[in-house]
Amino acid sequence: MTEEKTHFGFQSVPLGEKQGRVNEVFHSVASRYDLMNDLMSAGLHRLWKNALVTSLRPPRDRAFRHLDVAGGTGDVAFRILDAGGPQTHVTVLDINGDMLEVGRERAGHTYEGRIDFVEANAEELPLPDKTFDAYTIAFGIRNVPRIDVALKEAYRVLKPGGRFMCLEFSRVDVPVLDKIYDAYSFNVIPKIGQMVTGDADSYQYLVESIRRFPTPAAFARMIEEAGFKRVTHRALTAGVVNIHSGWKI
Repeated sequence: MTEEKTHFGFQSVPLGEKQGRVNEVFHSVASRYDLMNDLMSAGLHRLWKNALVTSLRPPRDRAFRHLDVAGGTGDVAFRILDAGGPQTHVTVLDINGDMLEVGRERAGHTYEGRIDFVEANAEELPLPDKTFDAYTIAFGIRNVPRIDVALKEAYRVLKPGGRFMCLEFSRVDVPVLDKIYDAYSFNVIPKIGQMVTGDADSYQYLVESIRRFPTPAAFARMIEEAGFKRVTHRALTAGVVNIHSGWKI
């Protein structure tokens, strides 16, 4: 029986191998991950994450339980805690312990009692059904071997009325800009990765993984197939990234 295949960047690999390869990528770049995000996006990733949290609108006047998946360094979690009220609590979940350690160090004692860090797989959340008011995943879903399984897990752990939100790169379809974007992605980003982290291959994979990710419309259908309603997607920066949203109704 032939083992099921999936993609790792532009390579075809056995499904069971992808998670290990992705783990190695993020072990390699964890300590410089946020710096690389600043350099690669010229700081735009900060505006994109702000837009995600603005769309989420965590309440300031009541309890709010939030799950941020693949958010090990805390970048999105801290924004949600700052935007929400004192009863806002965020669980940061990541499969990579090195990324979580960066997040713990960054958090320090600033959000004492309002944040916790869990090392686990997005495809097998060690969390009870109907626990969270909202779920975010920023620039992480394309690294999950079985995206459909992760989406179903997101649906499971959300309360009725809960919201799923995903911030993810897309392929630029604007004439001329698409060629500039491709040239920058494939020729510049791996070189920056080599200079800053000593690892060009990991950033070559990350660039390739963006090109292999479903179109916004196709990903929206996957979100709907997981059970979510009122599914939308909104392009930012000429379609470089999209904010995807769905509700558990």
